[in-house]
Amino acid sequence: MEKNLGQVFKNGLVDENPTFVQLLGMCPTLAVTTSATNGLAMGLATTTVLVGSNLVISAMRNIIPDKIRIPAFIVIIATFVTIIEMFMHAYAIDLYASLGLFIPLIVVNCVILGRAESFASKNTAPASIVDGLGMGLGFAGALTILGSIRELLGVGSIFGFTILGGSFKPAIMMILPPGAFLTLGLLIALYQHSKIKKEGR
Repeated sequence: MEKNLGQVFKNGLVDENPTFVQLLGMCPTLAVTTSATNGLAMGLATTTVLVGSNLVISAMRNIIPDKIRIPAFIVIIATFVTIIEMFMHAYAIDLYASLGLFIPLIVVNCVILGRAESFASKNTAPASIVDGLGMGLGFAGALTILGSIRELLGVGSIFGFTILGGSFKPAIMMILPPGAFLTLGLLIALYQHSKIKKEGR
């Protein structure tokens, strides 16, 4: 039975958000979100890989032997990551330098491999594309929010635009690893609180 595409998209974006609910992809989430730009760039790169790999894996799900499905999935994912890495190296060199090693590490991001195994390999191409888009945008949104908060409190700007005046004293800790853990923990707590409140518990 064909899944409700609207619900599939909402699951990835809100109900099963990879960062705030499933706590997946924590390495890039904590490492690259020193700014809103970095968070958005990593999120969109991951979204592109998710959509592309979900599509190909779904289309090939009946011809990939079960015994080698994980290696096959990784090869497909790595192909899309390589394309993204080469594109960023050519057209967004500053972002490429800023994200560094975390671009090729998208290959082993558990969000992508998890969706390949649990969804794309069992569903149609349209549903898999929507799932990749929902999960990817949910991941990108979470990274952008996290990066925006850290950049605002740590530097006084968002996306490089100064928000707080010259009298603002930046909290340098916010762009360091402790700030990443603290901000993410508070965001997860707020997210879960709003979810519980919405459900009327």
